[in-house]
Amino acid sequence: MLSAVLQTLRRRRKYPVAVTDKMFVGARLRQLRAERRLSQVELSRELDISPSYLNQIEHNSRPLTVPVLLRLSDVFGVDASFFAPQDSTRLIAELREVLADTDLGVEAHDSAVAQVATDHPAVAHAVLALHRRYRSLTDQLASLSRDQTELSTLMPHEEVRDFFYERGNYIDSLDRAAEHFAESLGMTRSNRHEVLLDRLRTHGVRVSVEDDLTRDPNELSHYDRATQTVRLSAHLDVGQRVFRMAHQLATLEFADQMTEVADTATFHDPQAHQLLMIGLANYVASATILPYSEFRSTAEAFRYDIERLAAHFSLGFESTCHRLSTLQRPHARGVPFTFVRVDRAGNMSQRQSATAFHFSRTGGTCPLWNVYEAFATPAKLLTQVAEMPDGRRYLWMARTVYRSPRRYGAPGKLFAVALGCEIRHAGRLVYSAGLNPRDPHGATPIGVGCKVCERSSCPQRAFPPLGRRLEIDPDRGMFIPYPTSDPAPTSGEGPEDRRMSASRHP
Repeated sequence: MLSAVLQTLRRRRKYPVAVTDKMFVGARLRQLRAERRLSQVELSRELDISPSYLNQIEHNSRPLTVPVLLRLSDVFGVDASFFAPQDSTRLIAELREVLADTDLGVEAHDSAVAQVATDHPAVAHAVLALHRRYRSLTDQLASLSRDQTELSTLMPHEEVRDFFYERGNYIDSLDRAAEHFAESLGMTRSNRHEVLLDRLRTHGVRVSVEDDLTRDPNELSHYDRATQTVRLSAHLDVGQRVFRMAHQLATLEFADQMTEVADTATFHDPQAHQLLMIGLANYVASATILPYSEFRSTAEAFRYDIERLAAHFSLGFESTCHRLSTLQRPHARGVPFTFVRVDRAGNMSQRQSATAFHFSRTGGTCPLWNVYEAFATPAKLLTQVAEMPDGRRYLWMARTVYRSPRRYGAPGKLFAVALGCEIRHAGRLVYSAGLNPRDPHGATPIGVGCKVCERSSCPQRAFPPLGRRLEIDPDRGMFIPYPTSDPAPTSGEGPEDRRMSASRHP
């Protein structure tokens, strides 16, 4: 019976899932029970099994049975796939994109890619690392020969972005240290400003709020090392000043811990290390003024209402979204989110993920994603149920954020910020009200990027899919811009693609 359940999950997700008659889920079950603060006695009562039987399951002495699996899904409100041994969705997508590189000349079926990622994840990670080095060396050679046509070397800020992405946007040692630090200072929401000022004074650092910091009108803060003064622009609101003071304090209090974390990274550009230290200081600052336990418990109580949380902690919408994307402490996890920030041209300046959601390095992102629609309705929060080609669904929240230079004639900054989670967590969010996430027609089909997207019938496609032959017929006019003659991969088009194809082809 368990094989049948897992086969059903396999068909729904399209990527192969290891199927076995014995499924041991002790670690995941203990994690879930601890997150919900349930004792073994309480959970065994909910599952209608004995505490000793539950204890055996948690210690992998007994395999999970189908009846218990179904009851666990009901009790915790999670999809049965939550208990799969390992979620390799993101790794599969990254490997697919690498193997789609035409320079490699490799043809690999999706089933083979999925098998490597699932059964041999170390090999898959090695292939990704080797491909990054290959592209870097190719680009350096092109640069030396002054051939700039194929430059795609990761820039320093992209290397730093990948550093956080590969760690699920959570640094446990720094997060815990910052929370302990805030507790030792007696910091609360109401006294953060004063506490930070006092602590900076113990380092001989004072804070000055000034109308004009320098002749550069774009400067918002500046640390004058000669006078040990943090100069803050009067244009910053209270929350922004608190964050910048916390950032400066992080460089003084956590230098050794941040250096230890930074030394685990291997960068091609020395500037990336400097940028990483700034990023880690920002991480510590956020974890100090928004201590993990307090912020997570408040987020759960508010059902992850972003605007309510922002008002409660006196911070901006974007800062609140970013902190929500870091709540992945073992045994005390929040909802795992993906966080992105884009501009109107489609450039993605921020991207972090604690989910299986994969960002393409080829061909941009999907124009059907609601993060781009947010620009049409400034300051209004939009929600969207989106389905990826592998059948996995996400609930997305998106809204624009605007930053004004606060002087006449100067251009401001307008971004769209989006936060998304897998649909199995939607019930924990206030934004799930009125949604039917299981409606087969209620999800928007999106992809990771046009060049690697499997949805051949998408009318919004900007590029033809890699590895597929175009169907060129001068006697036919098609609604879709790049019809292909090759059949779709076996793990490619899903029901949503076929519905689009049937309803939109002329």
